[in-house]
Amino acid sequence: MMYLLLSILSSTAIFVLFKSFDKYGVNTLHAIVVNYLTAAVCGFVFSKSEIEFSTLTSSTWFIPSLMLGFLFITMFYVMALTAQKNGLSVASVASKMSVIIPIIFGITVFKESIGLAKSIGIFLALVAVYLTSTASKKKTKNKRSILVLPFLVFFGSGVVDTSINYFAPDDNIPIFSATIFAMAALLGILLVAFKTATQNKRIDVNVFPFGIALGVVNYGSIFFLLNALRMDGVETSSIFTINNVAIVALSTLCGLFIFKEIISLKNWLGIGMALVSIIIVSLN
Repeated sequence: MMYLLLSILSSTAIFVLFKSFDKYGVNTLHAIVVNYLTAAVCGFVFSKSEIEFSTLTSSTWFIPSLMLGFLFITMFYVMALTAQKNGLSVASVASKMSVIIPIIFGITVFKESIGLAKSIGIFLALVAVYLTSTASKKKTKNKRSILVLPFLVFFGSGVVDTSINYFAPDDNIPIFSATIFAMAALLGILLVAFKTATQNKRIDVNVFPFGIALGVVNYGSIFFLLNALRMDGVETSSIFTINNVAIVALSTLCGLFIFKEIISLKNWLGIGMALVSIIIVSLN
């Protein structure tokens, strides 16, 4: 279970770093690009097999990994904005509630069973995302648009989690992860270059330590989770349940004690409902 523990800690660290960007005035997009460059390097460095470009491009997972790279950088940016605008616990819950989407994928594509309990769990999940996304009236005044962010995180993260687990090769997880991160980094570099040229903005050097730290834990979150999902004798639903519930709980504690976030009664209700719905859907 060491892989699972490391996945939980890595994923929680991502949310904490996102929140730190806002606190220390770090340019989110620039830090995300540095993050993906770092994560790609980690994947290639930790790969135990030789890297041949022809073999890489002919792999069945190469094209999906490029598409995932686009989704990664898009969702990472939205997730960062959610942590900054809505709070750490909101971003965490919205992201981890997306476990519902891989389950729906299994029902529709793999014809897995669905019963009353699972249906109730899915409904509770959607309600929980709304409750945890609702801040106080003072905070949401003239900022109703930020309520859209948690829902984007919810659906986007679900698609990413489903695709990663579906396309990842059992024998070459580091290279698969590195290819995704490299594609995301390339897209990010092009975007930053365009903004720099059109808006005359320079890259602040303070993004590098934050971006590198984010890249290390980001790579770890994917690498450890994929390895945890491939452990013998452990069901995927159990891994997703423990992983997502633990990240939600730990991220909420970090928001409370590190960043002094204020959690309303409605938010607490949503967080509790989120945990219950994840358990109901995953275990049924």
